[in-house]
Amino acid sequence: MSRSPAPRRRATLASLAAELKVSRTTISNAYNRPDQLSADLRERVLATAKRLGYAGPDPVARSLRTRKAGAVGLVITEPLTYAFSDPAALNFVAGLAESCEEAGQGLLLVAVGPNRSVTDGTNSVLAAGVDGFVVYSAADDDPYLQTALQRHVPIVIVDQPSNVPGASRVCIDDRAAMRALADYVIGLGHREIGLLTMRLGNERRTGDQAAGVVSADHLRDSRFHVQTERIGGVCDAMAGTGYDPATLTIVESCEHRPASGAAAAELALQTNPRITALMCTADVLAISAMDYLRAKGIYVPGQMTVTGFDGIPEALSRGLTTVSQPSLEKGKRAGRLLHSPPRDGLPVIDVLPTELVRGRTAGPPV
Repeated sequence: MSRSPAPRRRATLASLAAELKVSRTTISNAYNRPDQLSADLRERVLATAKRLGYAGPDPVARSLRTRKAGAVGLVITEPLTYAFSDPAALNFVAGLAESCEEAGQGLLLVAVGPNRSVTDGTNSVLAAGVDGFVVYSAADDDPYLQTALQRHVPIVIVDQPSNVPGASRVCIDDRAAMRALADYVIGLGHREIGLLTMRLGNERRTGDQAAGVVSADHLRDSRFHVQTERIGGVCDAMAGTGYDPATLTIVESCEHRPASGAAAAELALQTNPRITALMCTADVLAISAMDYLRAKGIYVPGQMTVTGFDGIPEALSRGLTTVSQPSLEKGKRAGRLLHSPPRDGLPVIDVLPTELVRGRTAGPPV
């Protein structure tokens, strides 16, 4: 019985150098520094490598030598699909990817969403082969941020949390932007206002419990700086015109689903039927709320004013009164801060401008 041939040993940099009777440095230069070789020699190296089945220098070994992974880690604590379904997040990721491409770096999405255990998510952050992290809109007490800080690599925070020691941050002035929008709504004559917000805590209620009226205690315990600041902007506007912020009806949506704004709007109007304006901390909530109102025969802005926040394309095309923020530019700035940190090593707080968009969905109360 004939024996099967012995498996061919995998070609290595050393065996390729021996085959060509050149140094290992010459082989390495053929891949990494081709300008150091003549065209004929490089072509001979590559042709022999192909014949012997040599795939090129081991990227893992190279990263160990250079201590560079050639990639940026993006930590998003929402489900990974959020990065590709939420329009504001999608624009941000596109901007970050553009900055990575400019720097010749890759982009790695680090899976730490709610469907993973804290142990698995922590291991993902610790094992990520990256040169630095961009942390997108995490809670103040997010455990993965602390894990990323333990890696002792550059970190840039986008939006939240604020005041992370040693980390640069790219953000907007959420409170001032929402204050300007609320001043406009109150100036139209609205006194009974409902405010629909994204989640304020780490609890992720679903189904019929996904939307809930926010108590004063829950608002004080908020773990999401951005939402808290936007709510604060509305309260500032009310107090500034002599109206009690305690009369504001705040409804929290714990899910990021197409119908989340509808459920929150329904609960807000059940809680206070006198509401004449629904202000939302995100355009996706406002769009969903408008769809709900239309299905109920409530006209916007004739019977109800609706405003959003973000300035996503669908909101602008539907004439939503909103605050437009530069989500794409946020991603670009975050990447550039990571790739080219300040020479003095001190963290940078980069506050980007916003624009109040007076659309077709705000008008005086009836």
